[in-house]
Amino acid sequence: MDRNVRIGDYSITHTDIVRICVILSLTLSCIFITSISLSRHVETIYAQLFYFPILYATYFFPKRGLYLAGFCAIVYEVLAYIYVFPDTGGLIFTTGQAILFIGIAAVVAYFTEKINQSEARYRSIFETSLLGIILFDQNSFAIRMTNSHLAQMLGFPEEELGKMTFSQLFFAKDGQRRFFEYLGSSEDVVNFETLFVAKDRRPVWVNLSWSRIDDNLVSCSVIDIDQRKQAEQAAEENYTQYKQVTENAPTCIIILAHNRIVYANPTFRAFTGYEPGELMGNDLRPIIHPEDRDRFPVFPDAPDPRQPLPGMTELRFLTKSGDTRLGTLFFTWILQKGSHAVLINLVDITEHEKLKVTIQQDNERRRGIISTVAHELRTPLQPIMGYLNLLTQDPEAYGVTDETKAILDRCAKSVDRERQIINQMLELSVLDSGKIPLKSSIFNVPDMLKTIIEAGGYTTKADISMDVPPGLRFDADENKISIVIDSMLSNAVNYSKPPRKIRIAYLSNAQEKMHRLAIQDNGVGITNSQLDEIFEPFQLPDSGNVSRKYDRIGLSLSIAKKYIRMHGGFISVDSVVNIGSTFTIHIPKQRQHEEKV
Repeated sequence: MDRNVRIGDYSITHTDIVRICVILSLTLSCIFITSISLSRHVETIYAQLFYFPILYATYFFPKRGLYLAGFCAIVYEVLAYIYVFPDTGGLIFTTGQAILFIGIAAVVAYFTEKINQSEARYRSIFETSLLGIILFDQNSFAIRMTNSHLAQMLGFPEEELGKMTFSQLFFAKDGQRRFFEYLGSSEDVVNFETLFVAKDRRPVWVNLSWSRIDDNLVSCSVIDIDQRKQAEQAAEENYTQYKQVTENAPTCIIILAHNRIVYANPTFRAFTGYEPGELMGNDLRPIIHPEDRDRFPVFPDAPDPRQPLPGMTELRFLTKSGDTRLGTLFFTWILQKGSHAVLINLVDITEHEKLKVTIQQDNERRRGIISTVAHELRTPLQPIMGYLNLLTQDPEAYGVTDETKAILDRCAKSVDRERQIINQMLELSVLDSGKIPLKSSIFNVPDMLKTIIEAGGYTTKADISMDVPPGLRFDADENKISIVIDSMLSNAVNYSKPPRKIRIAYLSNAQEKMHRLAIQDNGVGITNSQLDEIFEPFQLPDSGNVSRKYDRIGLSLSIAKKYIRMHGGFISVDSVVNIGSTFTIHIPKQRQHEEKV
């Protein structure tokens, strides 16, 4: 934390003292150099030197930077008057330069103020939020940032929280394990209830919702639900208050005792259309869709560790009018009038499911259109390629000159690139339809890598080094993994800057459950804002320039991502612009059931 120094009634940080010293040094240096340049009539950018202290001061001290700009303008004008007078043209030029100092300083100060205000607004939201907020790295689980509300919630100083990992916040290993399972699903999650540990080692019930900011950083909001949990466990003593809450809840609430309905709030009655007398004392199963009834559990009379409550469950319900509605159910043990009962929270997702079906239908239509267009485009390419090959393979027979042959070779290369694009469009269409199965086998990874490198001729284009154990084996679909790695290597070579240096490294240890194979280049890099886009079809890091410069087609990464997801894994990216990128393939060491892509 930066220390402050008091000067009279003012307090100034050590960092600001250093900045002021730098500004003064730059200003005096500019005045000295300009004086010498004007006195000796050396017209070499002496006016532009003043922009260094002006821009530096305006960036860190917007308003005071304007004063410095005015001072520099006056000094420059005085120096010009001393050494340039009576040259009228020179005086007009120097006056314009002085005015430009102030104008540029004003523009920089204006935009700096805007940026500072925006940053202050977002920081204010982060720090004053009524929710606990925590940012952590999904690979190392190191905590990057927290707000004061989380520190107050758990009783930790903010500095101590910053030195911990996110996994250390869990009270029990079971909650930690469930969290890792949800996080590994690569989907955003809301309403994940678990126990955190406070500074005094007591458990605190929290509700977590998280989403990924990028491939490495996860933003998680933390809601303190400890009091709610205690209220549920002490439902007998707080029954009246609890009933008021449930009666007005926007979600459906049902309480089952001995598998019979003993309470249903108005929201559930509106959801099903039944009156209280038609629900109380009856089994819930008859109003569940017949095809879903087997998935609704029979609850024991009291909590049984051998028979835990099911997790989030989606079931269809039959309303009194005969309609079918879809709900998501959450189960919790409570005390109801001194006896154990099951509290069911039901969220109506009927409209959401209808929207999902509509989207799926639209996707099916889109895939059909893409497949049809790709087939139609590929058909006329065959005779074109055939005629081009005929002309280039026997140029003398057709009177083709060397110059014409060179043109035809370029045409053939363009047609072949078009064919690759169409084939990848078809492959994406088939992948989206889920019709490509995995053909898993156990294969030697170093041998596969050598084959890919030799077949692609990559050693002639770049210096490729491998740090992979000789006996490393994967249990996966070798052909699809080869396509993924070939795509990564092609990108690495094409995007690297001479001298091109590519490194392939295996990063996993024996304790990890995932293989991690990284491909690192020294290329142009990818900005953070583009990391989420590069795996989308037809998206490139620089769609305006890169595709033309590096001969990219924008589909290979999308196909690679889908192949790795079929294996139950994912691809992470670390990149620094103008330094290089590292693409890491993560796939399970044990064979998984085929994932939907």
